[in-house]
Amino acid sequence: MGSTKIGKLLQLVILFILSHYGFSAENVTSLPGYDGVLPFTLQTGYTSVGDVEFFYLFVQSENNPALDPILLYINGGPGCSSLNGFFYQIGPLKFDIDSYTGGLPSLLYVEESWSKTVNILFVDAPVGAGFSYSTTDEAWNSTDTETAKQVAQFLRNWMTNHTEYQTNPIFVGSDSYAGMYTPMIAQDFLDGNNAGLEPIINIKGMSLGCPHTDTTIETNAKIPFAHRLALISDTMYSTADSSCNGSYADVDESNADCVEAIDAIDQCIELISRQNVLEPNCAFLSPGEKEKAVRRTLKAIKGNIIQPFPNKLGELYCHNYQYLFSDIWTNYKSVQEALHVRPGTIGEFHRCNISLTYTVDIDSVLPYHENLTTQGLQVLVFSGDHDMVMPHNGIEKWITSLDLTIDTDWRPWFTAGQVAGYTRKYTNDGYRLTYVTIKGAGHSPQEYERKICYDMFHRWVRYYPI
Repeated sequence: MGSTKIGKLLQLVILFILSHYGFSAENVTSLPGYDGVLPFTLQTGYTSVGDVEFFYLFVQSENNPALDPILLYINGGPGCSSLNGFFYQIGPLKFDIDSYTGGLPSLLYVEESWSKTVNILFVDAPVGAGFSYSTTDEAWNSTDTETAKQVAQFLRNWMTNHTEYQTNPIFVGSDSYAGMYTPMIAQDFLDGNNAGLEPIINIKGMSLGCPHTDTTIETNAKIPFAHRLALISDTMYSTADSSCNGSYADVDESNADCVEAIDAIDQCIELISRQNVLEPNCAFLSPGEKEKAVRRTLKAIKGNIIQPFPNKLGELYCHNYQYLFSDIWTNYKSVQEALHVRPGTIGEFHRCNISLTYTVDIDSVLPYHENLTTQGLQVLVFSGDHDMVMPHNGIEKWITSLDLTIDTDWRPWFTAGQVAGYTRKYTNDGYRLTYVTIKGAGHSPQEYERKICYDMFHRWVRYYPI
């Protein structure tokens, strides 16, 4: 038998053995790039859902883990790893970008981690994101609804093996595209509880950051958003609004006036960063060929590709450059060993895997939100006000469509004595929805204003006024 066949056979044997693990959990006390013992409790592992092995990171609350809520957190994409949330958004570590000179990136402790107030369970979903993998060819295929079902089952299975947390309050948290999963997961928990599934999930609410919710509403919001920020003229906006009847999601190509109006607008905004309209328009960097080339150069050259990031006026700063660090760091063998990644289960790690076998099978989760307004949940929806990926005016429109009662009308909210954004609170009997904007932030707001977003979340999850 040839060496290639032996290698493939050995890999199949390894995957067969791993597929029967069902559950694994390992404590992580140190990580390459961090000097000393981690100042928080970290566990990594896998939990099986059918033929899928979901990788997770569990960061224990630095306050009172036995009583504090658990935030089940899913990143968007679809296909972005939970390490994106861990390093760039709400976790207790970040990369030392300013001091980088090549090689293994260094890590810094983050004082404003959400683990200061809750336990965080980061999960790599859908299958193919991060270190999650399938043990069969068929199970690599995924959809929106299938991912939501799998993540809900993931938590049930995880809780079965972590009985000490079965009474903790549960909040489902999401970022960007994962906003599609969040209400479906919450509904699954409620339905499962009503059906007597064990363990009971003590679901209390949802936290949705710049959430993808309804494709049509979000698409239609982008041109009014561009007009509000003076990216297009009054005349251009009024022409598009009248000729397209305010609908830009499915333009009838036979409507020449509408097509011409949108083409004119596209020429004005095509070079504007959708992530944050105030910043340079940079490549997505995950994981196209350009990113791979840059990352190889970073490994090979000591020094000047990523310098301390420029902050002087006139120098180019690209928000996305920081994403390179996660791909560099995570592809070190020592890092994967420290994280207890199962050898041979994935190829090269990418922060966001854009080559998933994935089918978008739902365009709107508004019906789920509408149903949940009768379930007594606490809901936080927040958005950067310079985000043109999921514009705040689109988010505000679908919230308005829920026909809730305004409890506290539009007002500024503050942190460190300064206006941090604006907020409005809605009610429907026991249901509470708090909407918050983050002033000056883009997509995703936690990446732009980490401390401000922590202040917001801490107040909300502790039932303090924002």
